Parts: sequence; structure tokens; C-alpha cells
Amino acid sequence: MTKKNASPVCYAADADDAYMGYAPRSELIAALNILLEAERAGAKVALASANPPTGRNDPIHPAYRPLMLSVRDDEARWCTMLTRQIRRLGGAPSARTGEFYGKAMAIIDPLDRLTFLNRGQAWVVRTLEDLLRRVRDDDLHTDLRAMLDSHRENIDHADAFLSTARTANSSPAHPDP
Repeated sequence: MTKKNASPVCYAADADDAYMGYAPRSELIAALNILLEAERAGAKVALASANPPTGRNDPIHPAYRPLMLSVRDDEARWCTMLTRQIRRLGGAPSARTGEFYGKAMAIIDPLDRLTFLNRGQAWVVRTLEDLLRRVRDDDLHTDLRAMLDSHRENIDHADAFLSTARTANSSPAHPDP
């Protein structure tokens, strides 16, 4: 009697990403370009917010500028990573800046703009959470996971700052005797 295998050899590891439920390369490149445009917008908003127009010398809080510069640096870091990954996947990185920039810059109040920026960061988190489930490439997955964690940290830092700044702005400058 000859021993026969109960099932054929599985070739799942060799299957196309799309067949296995992962995003195909073209979809990944498109998604990464959308994220790149959003990150570029966030970096520009943070930089512009850290450097208010000349003549405005009323910082809302001493930690505001360092926070905005930190966010700008982080956004720029992810722009670099996204550009590298898009090229590695054989795509062309977008040179556009997302529409978020214009919407954010239309907000004059620094705390309101930071709140809006934080909502943009939350959009990136949701987008990355959805995308990560469909990324098979280990290198890309690792980079996107780090980006996700970084954006969650930025949201937490901004939320803490906003809470402190709003509390400071709402308390009277001269308490009643």
C-alpha cells in the first residue's frame, strides 16, 4: 500500500497578494500617495503654525511652538518614508499637498487649528489601521506600523496640550478679591 497525502501541497505563499486578500501593488501605491499628500499638508500646517505672521507676539502657551515644530518634524519624517516606500514599490511619489492644508490655514485661532490638525492626525490613524490589514510586505508593514504609533502619540501630546492651554485660557487673569 502506498502512502498518499490527504491534500495537495499548498502554494499560498506563492499566491498573488490580491488573491490572498491583500492590497495589490497599484492600490498600495495609490494609498501611500494619498497619505504622502496628507503628511505634506500636515507638515506645512505645523510649520506655519509654529511661525506665526510677523507682528504677532502673543504666544498662547510657551509649549505651543515646540509642539508644532515636533509635529512638523514627525510629518516630514513620514513624508520621507512614504516617498521611499512608493519608489521601492515601483511608483512615482506625488508632489501634491493635500487639501487639508488650505482648510487648516483658514482657521485663525491657534488652538482651533491644532484641534483641526489633531482631527487630521486621527484620519491618518484610521487610514493606517485599515491599510495595515491589507499589507503583506513586511518592510512596508513595519514602517506603516511605526507611523501609526507615532501619530497616536502626536494625538495624545496635542490633546494634553490643548487641555492645559484651554484651562489656562479660561481661568481669569485677575481673580476676584
